[in-house]
Amino acid sequence: MRVRKRRMNQDSSKAVFYLTHPEVVIDPHVPVPQWPLSEKGVARMRASLAQPWVPGIRAIYCSTEQKAIDGAAILAEHLGLTFKTIEALGENDRSATGYLPSAEFNAVADQFFAQPEVSIRGWERARDAQARSVGAVEAILAADTSGGDIAIVAHGGVGTLLLCHLAGWPISRQHDQPGGGGGNYFAFDAVTKALHHGWRPLDAL
Repeated sequence: MRVRKRRMNQDSSKAVFYLTHPEVVIDPHVPVPQWPLSEKGVARMRASLAQPWVPGIRAIYCSTEQKAIDGAAILAEHLGLTFKTIEALGENDRSATGYLPSAEFNAVADQFFAQPEVSIRGWERARDAQARSVGAVEAILAADTSGGDIAIVAHGGVGTLLLCHLAGWPISRQHDQPGGGGGNYFAFDAVTKALHHGWRPLDAL
């Protein structure tokens, strides 16, 4: 299906920038939602502050996971804003397995996207995670009164599910963010929900 795109300029309506947290400190002994950004992740998040759209941000939202909070805090401090945490923006619930080594994680993630109506090894179903993420974003947009662009700092899995919804694509991992460490973003119109563009690296100008 063809993606609707609109050029971002001074005449465009409010834009939403959906950011995925960059690299994290991986610790098998710590619950995944508590992982913080790594030094590289912090550096990449700080590099993203040079993006030309950053000055237009007037409201920041993030999930309750530490890595998303860390990213939102960097953006908020730069802009002199506060940020709001929203639990429903969290990554797909993988607590049934907890930490998985990279190869095993990717194998399970492939099944997660390929079988969205099925709970893979106890993970939250992709279909449910998509509905939750879409609902969270719609609630943000309905309540936001900031009068400017919005940044949402969250996660790659549910971000991909949101992107699929916005573009009208079936759930598929082929639409997953590029790279292996996160730190990407896409943008869409807050009113029409039309995509401005798909995934782009946070630190690439």
